[in-house]
Amino acid sequence: KWKGEGTTQNLENIVIGRCYDYIRTVNPAVGEKNCSQIWEAFKNAFINKDPCSILPKDYALFINLSLHTIPPNKSLFWENNQLLVNSFSARGRRYMSLGDTLFGFVGDFLNWCGQADSPGLDYESCPTTMECENNAVESFWRMASITYAQQSSGVIHVLLNGSADGGAFPQPGFFADYEIPNFQKGNISKIVIWVVDDIEGPDIDSCGAHSVKTLETRLKTLGYDVTCTDNYK
Repeated sequence: KWKGEGTTQNLENIVIGRCYDYIRTVNPAVGEKNCSQIWEAFKNAFINKDPCSILPKDYALFINLSLHTIPPNKSLFWENNQLLVNSFSARGRRYMSLGDTLFGFVGDFLNWCGQADSPGLDYESCPTTMECENNAVESFWRMASITYAQQSSGVIHVLLNGSADGGAFPQPGFFADYEIPNFQKGNISKIVIWVVDDIEGPDIDSCGAHSVKTLETRLKTLGYDVTCTDNYK
């Protein structure tokens, strides 16, 4: 009945397995976490509810259980280039993007939703953000983005795609709407923007032009020290 793909098969096993993978091999420095409790809190955010009435705050317990510190100067924000970010951050060794935190790692590339008046997951279809904004996945990433921005400190890195249709800094977008407004200004020393074009891709956007200029101006107006570099390698 919805236009989006249904819940990822074996979701519970994947989330719990990723949680253990994270605390045992990816980033044992976060210490012990209760992966079963984390799954229950995740599931209870959206189970037995209208799949179009899930709010970011419904994931508050999940976030509290999976939260850990993000090392200063390691935060890496991005738009329109997830696979590049994953290789660039080297799974948290160089930088710790949202997908390299425990709370981001467990949800990456998965899909899920429940149904009103039923304890089951919907494996047939889930609402897209076009169909309804307050869906389980969109609200999850909003809450994760808000949390990630609040926990980020020191030098903040932003990786943008200069070949993206519609510009490197999309508005609306997660960075524009959920991350920038949740930066803790007193904890941030400067913001470094990298604009990288796709290999063989068009050079649509660059520092000081179009949407990147909009971003630079917005951050400077907020009082941040901002630098921007094109095609950082």
